[in-house]
Amino acid sequence: MVKTPPQHRTIPFLENGDKLTRYEFERRYNAMPNLKKAELIEGIAYIMPAALRFRSHGQPHGWIIGWLVSYEAATPGVALGVEPTVRLDLDNEPQPDVVLLITPEAGGQARLSDDDYIEGAPELIVEIAASSVAIDLHAKKQAYRRNGVKEYIVWQVLEQKLSWFYLEQGEYLELVPDDRGILRSRVFPGLWLGVSELLVGNMQSVLAALQAGLQSPEHAAFIQQLAALLS
Repeated sequence: MVKTPPQHRTIPFLENGDKLTRYEFERRYNAMPNLKKAELIEGIAYIMPAALRFRSHGQPHGWIIGWLVSYEAATPGVALGVEPTVRLDLDNEPQPDVVLLITPEAGGQARLSDDDYIEGAPELIVEIAASSVAIDLHAKKQAYRRNGVKEYIVWQVLEQKLSWFYLEQGEYLELVPDDRGILRSRVFPGLWLGVSELLVGNMQSVLAALQAGLQSPEHAAFIQQLAALLS
């Protein structure tokens, strides 16, 4: 009796617009090692371009990372991630530009899975968007709101606009700057941002505003709160 050789099944390519479960999205994504970035948003796959422009994404991304690295270094119990995969729910697996979270050991709401992915909602997510038509201000924003991301920053680079949303009773409201033009996080005390300085790339002033926040009484109290949970 001649045996029929087993058929070898191939994993389909991940395509823009595919409607997938999170499991199938991960299966196809992991089978394409050369694919730099893809996201599942409200059950739809989005493949990000491999090439990113410098002034409309790369440089603003770097400035945001520098600002948040300085905060992380001064605040034990928080962690910064750049483009991590986040398993939000069964229909959403984004790869945000930047996340800042309170670690699980310090009482944060997200956790790290056994295979080293973020599961649940980080406290803060930042996205660098070209303009207001990007999915960052539409489908992603709704997914982040519904899953309890407490603060969400969207920088619309081409429109020279930055919006910082905070979660209030299940809805996103926009932070209003103080009389000095500083936005102050409601979740991460001492995380202050001089918006106008950031928009023009004046990082010296941006970091000076942050240093003032790091020296504030509320940041000192936050460090004590985190230390008590970590001890």
